[in-house]
Amino acid sequence: MVDYSVWDHIEVSDDEDDTHPNIDTASLFRWRHQARMDRMEQFQKERDDLEKAQGDCKRKLSEVQRKIKELEVSGTDDAKSELRKLQQEQQELKKEEKSCEKKLDEHRKQEKKMPWNVDTLSKEGFSKSVFNVKPEVKEETEEEKEQKHKTFVEKYEKEIRHFGMLRRWDDSQKYLSDHPHLVCDETANYLVIMCIDLEVEEKHALMEQVAHQTIVMQFILELARSLKVDPRACFRQFFTKIKTADQQYQDAFNDELEAFKTRVRERAKVRIEKAMKEYEEEERQKRLGPGGLDPADVYETLPPEMQKCFDDKNIQMLQDVISKMDPTEAKYHMQRCIDSGLWVPNSRTAEEEGDKEEQGESVYEELKKETQEEKK
Repeated sequence: MVDYSVWDHIEVSDDEDDTHPNIDTASLFRWRHQARMDRMEQFQKERDDLEKAQGDCKRKLSEVQRKIKELEVSGTDDAKSELRKLQQEQQELKKEEKSCEKKLDEHRKQEKKMPWNVDTLSKEGFSKSVFNVKPEVKEETEEEKEQKHKTFVEKYEKEIRHFGMLRRWDDSQKYLSDHPHLVCDETANYLVIMCIDLEVEEKHALMEQVAHQTIVMQFILELARSLKVDPRACFRQFFTKIKTADQQYQDAFNDELEAFKTRVRERAKVRIEKAMKEYEEEERQKRLGPGGLDPADVYETLPPEMQKCFDDKNIQMLQDVISKMDPTEAKYHMQRCIDSGLWVPNSRTAEEEGDKEEQGESVYEELKKETQEEKK
């Protein structure tokens, strides 16, 4: 059977009442309606407050229960002490949750007893149209990513380095709990660079320690991607899993750690080789003579007789060797010696001749002339 009793308590429309001729009917209706709307608004606010309090209580209880499960795994004295406090807090939150539920039930009963009126008899079904269109996510450019990383590192570099030096699981978990903003890609990227720098500096043991923390951060980020949640919401789950000695998970972690350390060593080796090449090129540039030639390269192309002259620093021997050589070949080698700085003509000759080709020829002729004079 249909229960029609709810229709027995309906507030009639304001304009159905008869009013005194001396009273402004329109104003009276407005006041009545406004008073009823205020009562309904206050009643709804009370319900919202109760539901909010109940929701907050449930969230706190869930968080405490999760922490209790984590602490039950650890057997340290500090963990046991903290566990007792959390268990006591859990009991208090359960009592508070029951109290909120009781108050909410009483409020629902009062709501059912309230008479219907023109504002509650019907509700609006549709007030807008919604199109299921996925919002476009703007992808960051390389410049924006670089600037974001730079800003983050400048602000939290000290905290990141501190995390990189930690060793124990519990210490790492507590530090991330106190600094949840570190659980992000920027921290992982900085730790990778830090590992390579330490390997280049030949601080191998320290590199391996930071590499361990790097893989910790990488595993947390990978777990967040697989669960499609914020990394800050799942790092505790990683530590719980890794500390419960899940052998398969532990083996995967160790394999990735060893592979990462190998990649770091290879990257450091490449960086060192690149730095050595740059250093050698700088030294070569410093050695270049006035004509832009490297004296070491020029020396290697000289005939053995001329090399010996430069080895012994014997000008007389060099004069003798040039006098016996073909003039064109002698001119070629002497010009290269001048351009590389192996041979520096006297300032008087350089000023008189003017250009490099003439300088080389004048030096050759000068050496040849001196040789002929000595023979006479």
